[in-house]
Amino acid sequence: MDHQLHSMLGYLHDKTILITGATGFLGMVLVEKILRVQPNVKRLYLLVRATDVKRATDRMKNEILGKELYKILRETWGADFDSFVSQKVIALPGDVSSDENLGVKDMILLENICNEIQIIVSSAANTNFDERYDISLSINTFGVLHMLSFANKCLKLEMLLHISTAYVCGEKVGLILEDSASMDKRVKETLRVDFEVAERNLVNEKLNELKTQGASEETITHTMKNFGIERAKLHGWPNTYVFTKVMGEVLLTRHSKENLPFVIVRPPIVSSTYSEPFPGWVQGYRTVDSVIAGFCKGKLKCLLLSPMTISDIIPVDMVVNSIIAAIVVNANKSCGTIYHVGCSRRNPIKFYDIRKFVLKYFTKYPWINKDGKLIKVRNIPIFKTMATFSMYMKIRYSLPVKGLKLVNKASGQCFQDVYVKSNQKLKLAMRMVELYRPYLVFKGIFDDTNTEELRKITKECYIEAQDFNFDPTCIDWEDYMMNTHIPGFLKHVLSK
Repeated sequence: MDHQLHSMLGYLHDKTILITGATGFLGMVLVEKILRVQPNVKRLYLLVRATDVKRATDRMKNEILGKELYKILRETWGADFDSFVSQKVIALPGDVSSDENLGVKDMILLENICNEIQIIVSSAANTNFDERYDISLSINTFGVLHMLSFANKCLKLEMLLHISTAYVCGEKVGLILEDSASMDKRVKETLRVDFEVAERNLVNEKLNELKTQGASEETITHTMKNFGIERAKLHGWPNTYVFTKVMGEVLLTRHSKENLPFVIVRPPIVSSTYSEPFPGWVQGYRTVDSVIAGFCKGKLKCLLLSPMTISDIIPVDMVVNSIIAAIVVNANKSCGTIYHVGCSRRNPIKFYDIRKFVLKYFTKYPWINKDGKLIKVRNIPIFKTMATFSMYMKIRYSLPVKGLKLVNKASGQCFQDVYVKSNQKLKLAMRMVELYRPYLVFKGIFDDTNTEELRKITKECYIEAQDFNFDPTCIDWEDYMMNTHIPGFLKHVLSK
């Protein structure tokens, strides 16, 4: 047996890597980690949506390198930071939704990078649950097909790692395996073999119909958002995001060549950094953060929540560590392994516990609103089923709005503004509840047998295993929520 330990950092030495989605939360943490732990990486190409190099570079500087996330790296390199970055990182203007060249217009540059790239991390995605169907489809589904075509041109490719989501499972219950068998079966049952062509045609027909009608941009956006939800629910998935991610995965596995080395990483809810480069950094709202924000501001009056729902959360730096480990361990192997990188199997946390931690935190440290007033928090009504929640909303909010409508009509539209605003708020609230409902009452547990095996290989065979920790059993959830995630979310998101 070979007991010689290998080096993860040694593998990354002098490597050329293409990363899509680097302006996103997960992508920029990955870029930071690679630059910080392996400054001798040869080059990172970051595909950035832009029309030219200057605009791409400006976006990279402002939306990636300019973030507080990079403060440790800046401190390490000091005055040499800009010089170091300019040698290692290149902003590549393009778009995964564009074509098989990823929107790269410079043919000489395209040929050069195809001859250089050894690793591709496909992280570009539109994560809005109810995005316009045409937009979500172009990025999450056809963007994967374009990336696959591009990968096949890369002569030195050692690994294509695709970032998906654990929730491609839909609303399954019980133990959800790290495979695509059940998903493929459902796709075959509900979608045609050439579903990508059918869906593209449907989108084009809908857009042409709207343009023929002279629809406004607002109407087109609203209609295409609803169309995405309709298509998703028709085929058994809860929203546009997961439905288009499902189709992207199917295209990747269906069209990948036998010798293509690729793996799929499926994280669930990705939260703030656990420890690297410092604890608590987060960008934007994660699923659970909408509840935290609404609660601390006193705007969340009730909640749909199953007592058995496990909130499968994993810190972003652990996901990044798993990505790097999966690349190193599987390089040059045409395995197609799927990894669930979450906590529900080995260290679960229930939404009820999160609610308890949030109440405890804001009771001790109340939110201060823009007027300087302390917001007192209290327990709010919890409804275990959509039926009881809907009944409460009808009695508490819908009936008063309907009453206001009658009063407004009888008074000659004297309360028109109040009625319109109240009705809009109610509709928005119900739409958001419907979008988040599958995750607030989710009854699945994500199996992580493959991920556990990856952890085992990393610990046994690589000398820097401790620097690439992605073991959720080390997380004390109360300590993490109270001292890392909530303070980090308040500092980096809510106070901005």
